[in-house]
Amino acid sequence: MANKSINKLTLIQENIKKLRTNNLNKPEIICISKTFSIDHLKPLIDHGHVHFGENKVQEAEEKWNRIKKENSNLKLHMVGKLQSNKAKKAVQLFDFIHSLDNMKLADALRKREVELKKKLSYFIQINIGDESQKSGISSDNVGDFFKYCTKEINLNVIGLMVIPPNDNNPSKYFEKISKLNSNLGLEHLSMGMSSDYEAAVKFNSTFLRIGSAILGERNINK
Repeated sequence: MANKSINKLTLIQENIKKLRTNNLNKPEIICISKTFSIDHLKPLIDHGHVHFGENKVQEAEEKWNRIKKENSNLKLHMVGKLQSNKAKKAVQLFDFIHSLDNMKLADALRKREVELKKKLSYFIQINIGDESQKSGISSDNVGDFFKYCTKEINLNVIGLMVIPPNDNNPSKYFEKISKLNSNLGLEHLSMGMSSDYEAAVKFNSTFLRIGSAILGERNINK
């Protein structure tokens, strides 16, 4: 099992090298580790993999508190919906937040950053398909929200994040978000998952959120 995960990660890394034909840096792979135990993830950590992603604060706290103290190089990414009342624990535990999407949450995170004397890196989540069931702000409103986060409350917004509609054509959404990201002058871009990371690489994603393609199918009951 352990070697399988490392082998799958290595194959994805090799595939990315082939896809990234320009001179841009290769994207980081965030191993989406939700529902998987630390025992399952330990071989990847020992192998030297740095970036891991969780979508629930409580699960992340239970899994990563001790292991992060023992491995100071690990970077933990919050990739799920974040409620403002979980901001303190999120700032304590995570290094990156990928789901910044409203002013209330932004204010809560900034308050906790000041309190804990810690700076995180943020992605603004865009609801590119204006889907009612998905979080994220409209691409039409991102300029004002970005300005508020960076100029008024001094959050370190490093890029945009997107989960495209499931219509078998992610490239058109990735292209749109990539252009929007560039227009805002942002360096990083969080897009691409197990099923569509190849398309995301072509549109300059710098963080890929890959779970099942590395770890196998997860226990959806967790």
